[in-house]
Amino acid sequence: MTRQMAEGLGEIIIELSRNGPFLKCAVVHVATGTEATAIGPVSQRASLERIALSKLRRQLAGL
Repeated sequence: MTRQMAEGLGEIIIELSRNGPFLKCAVVHVATGTEATAIGPVSQRASLERIALSKLRRQLAGL
């Protein structure tokens, strides 16, 4: 689990969980508790983080 500051979002938490050949990336917006996830191959960690963060931005835009 990693806490970071995301541009335009503020503080977020990134959690990575491996299950065999798959990796689940969960991103949580600390201020609202909103969570977005992405699942894919272990070799695509950066892509999964980018996708989960994009999904989180889209969810927060709808609030």
